[in-house]
Amino acid sequence: MRQALRAAQTAAATDDVPIGAAIFCPDGRLISTGVNATRQSGDPTKHAEMIAISNAVMALADSEWELTDCTLAVTIEPCSMCAGAIVLSRLPRVVFGAWEPKTGAAGSVLDVLREPRLNHQVEVVAGVLADECGELLRHFFASKR
Repeated sequence: MRQALRAAQTAAATDDVPIGAAIFCPDGRLISTGVNATRQSGDPTKHAEMIAISNAVMALADSEWELTDCTLAVTIEPCSMCAGAIVLSRLPRVVFGAWEPKTGAAGSVLDVLREPRLNHQVEVVAGVLADECGELLRHFFASKR
């Protein structure tokens, strides 16, 4: 989660919401990171998780596109778009920090990651470094008011 937090802090330079993601191999090796870049790119699909997944697939180019042995850490609960990408990339585990009570899709508004009707369910570990992750977001939005 610390790697995801470090990535999130780089979003301040582009005025994007500070959300970061990191993907790790089973041996703990970091293979990719992503940071929210929706404002910088003008593309609403450039969420931290989506970027981290794309980067991980490129990093593991010699294997299949599925990330079946990896873990995704993200500073906030994934939205439905990101949750769908997580399911489709076959990530087995997601660790997140702060809950997202308006758009979260890992248990708060929806639970896409553990939906039994889908062909893949994801283990979810919530609340890891939640205070630090939430504080980063609170500070960002307070500076906008």
